Amino acid sequence: MSVTGRYKDAWEGFWRDASHEPGAVFWDAEPALTAELHLALFEPHLTDPALPVVDLGCGNGTQALFLADRFPQVMGVDLAGSAIEHAERNDPLSRIHFQQLDAADGAAVQRLRAGLGDAQVYMRGVLHQCEAADRQPVADAVAALVGERGRAFVVELSEAARPVLMGLAQGPAGPPPKLRPVFEHGIAPGEMADAELSGLFRSAGLTILASGELPLTTTEAGADGMRIELPSAWLVVGRPSRSPE
Repeated sequence: MSVTGRYKDAWEGFWRDASHEPGAVFWDAEPALTAELHLALFEPHLTDPALPVVDLGCGNGTQALFLADRFPQVMGVDLAGSAIEHAERNDPLSRIHFQQLDAADGAAVQRLRAGLGDAQVYMRGVLHQCEAADRQPVADAVAALVGERGRAFVVELSEAARPVLMGLAQGPAGPPPKLRPVFEHGIAPGEMADAELSGLFRSAGLTILASGELPLTTTEAGADGMRIELPSAWLVVGRPSRSPE
């Protein structure tokens, strides 16, 4: 299974039109407000910090570049080739290998897995944007990539984020400038139930090792001048460590 052409075209168009300026994309907050906070929750669960890290849904590579300062090998993958172009431009020293990948394409994921072996996965805000039929294949992709020794950190918008986003979109002046392109390209937030998140990974054969809630900071400010924050839930998933016999 792979994603629909319409869905892929929407993301290609979004990233093709996106500005290269830091912070121009609605969810592209600086790592100090995103990946750095996530890493503090993720690192205590890593069984082998030397494993490669895959930023699944890397976008323009902002978070992957942060991770590359902390792990020996980082790879960024994204559905949209135009996102990869942004990411490569943001990595002039070519510290990271960026690659276009449809994470709902099981055969493509297995080819990536064959070259990497077990890996850690960082995935931020991917599943709630997936069409419903693609969510389980993407969770299965995470399971394939982590293998036996890897772990995945997954953060997704909660159900409570949707009314916040819809309220912003339907305001008197329309969506805020950084949110407007998301809707213009047909990338409206999905309606994934909170309970579905853990179920997807359990169905993929993984165990929920830790979980919690943490607001997802955006790059857009509200009328009060404060950064807009969206309710989100996070999970650390993997296969339980086997006790030595």
